[in-house]
Amino acid sequence: MRRWRLPRTRTGQRRLVQAVMAVCVLALLPSTWLYAVTGERLRGAADVPRTEVAVVFGAGLWDGEPSPYLAHRLDAAAALYREGRIRVVLVTGDNSRVDYDEPDAMRTYLREHGVPTERIVSDYAGFDTWDSCVRARKIFGVHRAVLISQGFHIRRAVALCEAAGVTSYGVGVDERHDATWYYGGTREVFAAGKAALDALVRPDPRFLGPKEPGVARALAGGR
Repeated sequence: MRRWRLPRTRTGQRRLVQAVMAVCVLALLPSTWLYAVTGERLRGAADVPRTEVAVVFGAGLWDGEPSPYLAHRLDAAAALYREGRIRVVLVTGDNSRVDYDEPDAMRTYLREHGVPTERIVSDYAGFDTWDSCVRARKIFGVHRAVLISQGFHIRRAVALCEAAGVTSYGVGVDERHDATWYYGGTREVFAAGKAALDALVRPDPRFLGPKEPGVARALAGGR
């Protein structure tokens, strides 16, 4: 079996360096795109525009309860509701198995933290960020929303929801920079490539289904 070796000539070495640099540039292009399209859309919780709907993305369950990262997203949504900055919370997550139900766990948590049940709408087919954004627009009729997630994910969420037709403002939840945070940040470098492809191709989500009046009904109930 022939072993690969570094080029011995200066020309070969220069070409190798150029190839490596080209690969690195291409790999970072999607992340650069995310920063370029979301710069004006990220806000703090104190200065986010008053918006009728907030979207909270699932982030895993621990023994049926929201993971710490998901709980922090829900805490931010509950605070915005109490401050009157939002009127309805759309929780979107994975319910692909009978024994795994992110939206219901999110609903229960919000209710326990002061958000009335009638102001919470569940999307049970938010299998990834793109699916959640498309379904928010096409299924639940959301045209404008505050998106809530961790800082390392919020740019991708805003970019994808904008591409799906939802005018979006992102609130990034602060987190301690632990191993989970660094893992999430590293994962986003690779997820940015899929996000750019989704925004370009705009595929249908894994499950679309019929339109649901939950958001409109929740908004109408508060008038």
